[in-house]
Amino acid sequence: MSLTLNPYINLRGTAREALEFYHSVLGGEVQVSTFADFPEMAPPGEEHLVMHGQLTTAEGLVLMVSDVPSTMPYAAPAGFAVSVSGDEAERLQRVLWDALAESGTVTAPYTTPPWGGTFGMVTDRYGVDWMVMCNDGPGDAPTVES
Repeated sequence: MSLTLNPYINLRGTAREALEFYHSVLGGEVQVSTFADFPEMAPPGEEHLVMHGQLTTAEGLVLMVSDVPSTMPYAAPAGFAVSVSGDEAERLQRVLWDALAESGTVTAPYTTPPWGGTFGMVTDRYGVDWMVMCNDGPGDAPTVES
């Protein structure tokens, strides 16, 4: 059996904009379905909202977003973070960290933590928390033993 765990971000009216921003940062392919594509589910006046958006990168990263229509309860993203890690220092720094931090709020600077590598936390312009970790080298990510 194969399992995949993907972040799915719910936003209120900014899912398309967020998906376009994440696409500009991560690259990849974007797929978008709006509520208009499913008329029986479309809240009146909100047919243009994103029912399901998906960004899939060449590296296999998958990030999903949707707009929560006004007919459903909504709480801003909280209690989770999207974590991206790897060993491509320049890409993680310039392409990901700098882009997220430019219009976001840095909650932990992108610097060397006690466990090595480079790590930082930022809340992006959509209120989504991100953790970015660059390992010292392949296979140097911290591990937890049971």
